[in-house]
Amino acid sequence: VTERMAAIAQRTVSQAGVATKASRKEVVEVRAVAQPRQGSTAAPFTSSPVAVAARRSVVAKAAAVAAPAKPATKSSQYELFTLTTWLLKEEMKGTIDGELATVISSVALACKQISSLVNRAGISNLTGVAGNQNVQGEDQKKLDVVSNEVFKNCLASCGRTGVIASEEEDQPVAVEETYSGNYIVVFDPLDGSSNIDAGISVGSIFGIYEPSEECPLDAMDDPQKMMEQCVMNVCQPGSRLKCAGYCLYSSSTVLVITIGNGVFGFTMDPLIGEFVLTHPNVRIPEAGKIYSFNEGNYAMWDEGVRAYMDSLKDPSKWGGKPYSARYIGSLVGDFHRTLLYGGIYGYPGDKKNKNGKLRLLYECAPMSFIAEQAGGLGSTGVERVLDVNPEKVHQRVPLFIGSKKEVEYLESFTKKH
Repeated sequence: VTERMAAIAQRTVSQAGVATKASRKEVVEVRAVAQPRQGSTAAPFTSSPVAVAARRSVVAKAAAVAAPAKPATKSSQYELFTLTTWLLKEEMKGTIDGELATVISSVALACKQISSLVNRAGISNLTGVAGNQNVQGEDQKKLDVVSNEVFKNCLASCGRTGVIASEEEDQPVAVEETYSGNYIVVFDPLDGSSNIDAGISVGSIFGIYEPSEECPLDAMDDPQKMMEQCVMNVCQPGSRLKCAGYCLYSSSTVLVITIGNGVFGFTMDPLIGEFVLTHPNVRIPEAGKIYSFNEGNYAMWDEGVRAYMDSLKDPSKWGGKPYSARYIGSLVGDFHRTLLYGGIYGYPGDKKNKNGKLRLLYECAPMSFIAEQAGGLGSTGVERVLDVNPEKVHQRVPLFIGSKKEVEYLESFTKKH
């Protein structure tokens, strides 16, 4: 009886095991048959060896393709490319050194201060004449004097400037030896200041040179000899400029700068107090039908310039539409428009001022350097401005600057006469 009961029990366990396996197989088969999505006509999944191998091959290829790809970095809406960031990147490239970057930063600081002064000129009683005249015999505005001091203080305190030459100073100024560096900075602290009282655009212009190799600046006990060396160091052609730029004070404050590898524009953001890159790699249009001349002096111009001006106004030469005239009376304002829209700005010599009224060192040369870096030209009417070697600090030259084709067209008249 015992053996019979053991056999029955064994048979029961065996049957239970078979039933369990069968139920597992049913579960596996139920799970393997995937329910198709709504609207899908895909065939049920099959677990055949061929299908499994094919699926593994596809997965492997997808993984191999996806492996090297990195997720795209999403730029933040708060990301800013400031002047400081730009200077650091240029220094990393080796385009400039740390000392030049420091000088440029000090110029930017001066521009920020002057921008604030210009905006508050009427409130702070900074309009009107200061009561003095500069070395050229021009009446100095109050803001001329203040802006000059701002530039001098910023450049002297940066510790990288050796000599400073300004429109408002009779002679170049050597920075005190304790704070001095090597770079030479020339500038017009406030160009177009006659427009200040009317609230019209004004600006600052600057250029940065390295010391002349032929005449190194050394500390000397003889003040006269020291001054002669200062003048010789400053009087360099524009082709030796390491950096040039201008700052426009208008509806917004815009700093335009070149270090010899293109032109870049930075707009002042008053909320954060920084210049932000808004005009990367500015290129002046090759031609433009806008001219900017003070035609009040037409009768005193040379024959070549008058013939050129007459041709611009002749509709038959330009398909029935002559050139348009735009003249602010501020070099920075007129040039900035020309840089963006194309055309030509000119201040020729006349019977009263044979060489015009613009200064070579701190107006014509820096602006011509910017124009050429943007694809334009700067000319005296007979030669390239950057090739003119200054004989004195406040030397004047005629200036024609703007789109390449427009300046070349002007030279086709001025070089004949």
